[in-house]
Amino acid sequence: MNPFPIILSSPSGGGKTTIARELLRRRSDLGYSVSCTTRSPRPGEEHGRDYYFMTRAEFLEERENDAFAESAQVHGNLYGTLRREVERVLRSGRHVVMDIDVQGARQFTRAFPQSVLVFVLPPSAEVLLERLRKRKTESPAELVSRLQSALQELQAIDGYEYVIVNDDLERAVQSASSIIDAEVTKRERLRGLRHSVAELIEKLEKEIENHTP
Repeated sequence: MNPFPIILSSPSGGGKTTIARELLRRRSDLGYSVSCTTRSPRPGEEHGRDYYFMTRAEFLEERENDAFAESAQVHGNLYGTLRREVERVLRSGRHVVMDIDVQGARQFTRAFPQSVLVFVLPPSAEVLLERLRKRKTESPAELVSRLQSALQELQAIDGYEYVIVNDDLERAVQSASSIIDAEVTKRERLRGLRHSVAELIEKLEKEIENHTP
């Protein structure tokens, strides 16, 4: 198997993190690359499990050393994905599940062009707004910033290969899992076709050589 990254993006509150966690729970062929952030841990979050929580200075040093496959400032905090984390999972023979925003996805695909891009849509604008408003830890200004980010992310949907509507979690997880299976099959088939074509070319070249005076 030739493992590849699967990027799930959505507006904040769209459900990408929940879907990623369910995929990881159900499939042994998937691994998770823990991201880095400079924001403070939320209740229940653990360093090394949910995020690598860094100081701003630590984060900037890693970025200066080109350690990140993608990094961005979101709502005043820095977020990033370490190349070595992604490579660690891929070397283990597992696909990497990523839940990152649109800005990060653009950078990430330049570092790992074999990535599969999946956009997770909320079932309606009303549901998205309700999910965004439910976060009680944010100030009004932070909520406005999150709403603006959601708008920008929705406008980038054409850059994604697949779109899932998260109107039912079970159905959304199954759709994401089916996308992974389809990509595995497609890539294995293409690899087999390339091998067959290479064999045909080799035999034709030999045949031409045998018949050339």
